[in-house]
Amino acid sequence: MDGIGPVIPGCTQASARPVARGTRRIDAACIRALLTAALALLSVRGIAAAAEPTASAGPSLAGNLLPVERLAAWNPGLMSAGGIPNRTIIYRALSPSGRDDSGAIQAALTAAPAGQVVMLGPGTFIVNEPLLISRPVTLRGAGAGVTRLVKTNGARARTSAVIAGTKGILTPVDPSTYSYDPKPIIIVGPSRWNNGPDSSASQDLLADGVQGTSTVTLANTANLKLGDFVLLDEVSGASWQATPAGFPAGAKVWQGDRVAWNMHDPVQPGDDNAGANAGGPYDQTPGVLPKSMSWFARTDRATAEIKEIASVTGSTVTFTSPLTISYRRDHQAQLTPYSTDPNSGRHAANNRDIHVARVGVEDLSIIGGADGALRFEAAAYSWARSVEVTQWLGEGVAINNSFRVELRDSYIHAGSWPQPGGAGYAISLAAGSSEVLIENNILVDVCKNMVFRSSGAGSVVGYNYADDSFDFDNPGWVEVGINASHMAGAHHVLFEGNLSHNADSDYTHGNAIYLTFFRNHLTGQRQRFVDRSGIRAVGLAYGSWWDSFAGNVLGLPGRMGGWTYDDPSMRAGTAAWGQGGVGNVWMLGYDPERWTMAPDPKTLATVIRGGNFDYLTGKVVWTDALAAQPLPASLYLRAKPGFFGDHPWPWVDPTSDTKLHTLPAKARFDAGAPFAAAPGSTQ
Repeated sequence: MDGIGPVIPGCTQASARPVARGTRRIDAACIRALLTAALALLSVRGIAAAAEPTASAGPSLAGNLLPVERLAAWNPGLMSAGGIPNRTIIYRALSPSGRDDSGAIQAALTAAPAGQVVMLGPGTFIVNEPLLISRPVTLRGAGAGVTRLVKTNGARARTSAVIAGTKGILTPVDPSTYSYDPKPIIIVGPSRWNNGPDSSASQDLLADGVQGTSTVTLANTANLKLGDFVLLDEVSGASWQATPAGFPAGAKVWQGDRVAWNMHDPVQPGDDNAGANAGGPYDQTPGVLPKSMSWFARTDRATAEIKEIASVTGSTVTFTSPLTISYRRDHQAQLTPYSTDPNSGRHAANNRDIHVARVGVEDLSIIGGADGALRFEAAAYSWARSVEVTQWLGEGVAINNSFRVELRDSYIHAGSWPQPGGAGYAISLAAGSSEVLIENNILVDVCKNMVFRSSGAGSVVGYNYADDSFDFDNPGWVEVGINASHMAGAHHVLFEGNLSHNADSDYTHGNAIYLTFFRNHLTGQRQRFVDRSGIRAVGLAYGSWWDSFAGNVLGLPGRMGGWTYDDPSMRAGTAAWGQGGVGNVWMLGYDPERWTMAPDPKTLATVIRGGNFDYLTGKVVWTDALAAQPLPASLYLRAKPGFFGDHPWPWVDPTSDTKLHTLPAKARFDAGAPFAAAPGSTQ
């Protein structure tokens, strides 16, 4: 099997069917065997955690629940490294000075030996210049709410006035009415800027990189080595394609077989292209692709993921984790290294490449960030744990160009300006960030709980409480809850065990594909708002293809009067959005800027939903695409996670008499104790 590694039992030469010169298509049985072998290889190498209860067996946990091409070897964050390390050596302890403490904290972070802790005591530290953590050390406070890092010239707090139609949501201050210094508070990485891949060193793959395998082949591997982080990506292959019936002006969409850009000919309101002709979209110059195609990826290469090199042998590069999707030669698939950033003095903390590894931020509050608050920029195996992020502009936590970052046990809330346009997101993944773990957090009172932009491969969003997202200019519209969208390219993200008002995948700047939603409770209703429009438990916008929903509980008991199961548009194949009742359990294939458009037929044809219980019908509904069967406890955990303590797990159980138990993050929020441990917790 040329270019995809050794022969694997169950994956023979006969199972590789030639489809074009230089390429092979691998059948499902073969891919399943390759995935199993890859996971076994990871275990032999000691990369997969053994004792940690969050250790993963990837697709093998799913059994035959979903088609193998929809699964990934979900082993995100620091799970593969045995979990977050418990660092005990304090290099320096600091107390607030009453003045700007940026310089003193930065000096300690720069001087601390690897693996040691810079400890911040109780009180308020003024941090008006960003703290750059570019070495493998931990910045730790005495507790969130106890140790506070405050940017006094940054984003302003909300006012004391409650927004009408809400329960205690405070009115923000428009940032255009005051001056602020547009900088974050903490940056984990070599520098704030210029941390992307080095396109001058890109190499074409000699053969397709096959989903589920851990190798690619290149003509030249001389400059690649163990521990390097690299980017895999491919071009979209887009061309003008027909839009669904009812689309304004019958415009065509710029679309490939995986990627649908929000670009049309003729140009439509809300498009990311300013012009278009028969040859394609552009801004000012025909033939030059729109700038938006390079906002969060290399130009027109939105399908991407970051990998870590395990070995280099001849022309073969082997990674520490399997590819989550295939990277195809006929889509100009490439491997691109990350080069040492000149802004870091040509020295990265791990002495290998640009990525900074094994940095921790723990037990403190971050307040007033004005270009995001906490940013991971080209970071790897790094984490934020038990932090509070509030009162910021941009992204509360941004994860860019990063690999196996972990955000856990944290409270991100009350962004300064909850408006569309990037001003008030709780969490953002972008620029190829892969295998990220977002677990056991509280994400509330923001514009969007999370966005994924050309990123997310192999990532898991698990056991978070994500609620009360809204647009300040229209609080009655129900914003997206848990999701992995907002720019083309996101794929193979798992959402498990979360509680949110909805799951959705938007099309604002392009589509996302292969998202899996398993054992979540999606209430369809925000906790502290009067919902007036866009009310749904599950929504998928145009271009949301190959998404899967299994084992979820949908809606709220006793509060589904006047609801409709499927939006009428889905049944009729025409635009009848919102005409079925108060809200919809399922609202699939819509375009929120073009309500005259019929549902996207590919979204409807490729979605899998089964084993979901809803409080409208009072039934567990299985479908032809997913027949009735036992549900695994988890798709990424081998055992009950320690943060559940004495609470039952799985906490979402649609096929039992008791559908819902307690989500620890929600219990903490309701108790007004966002960092309290669950009874019996071991974490």
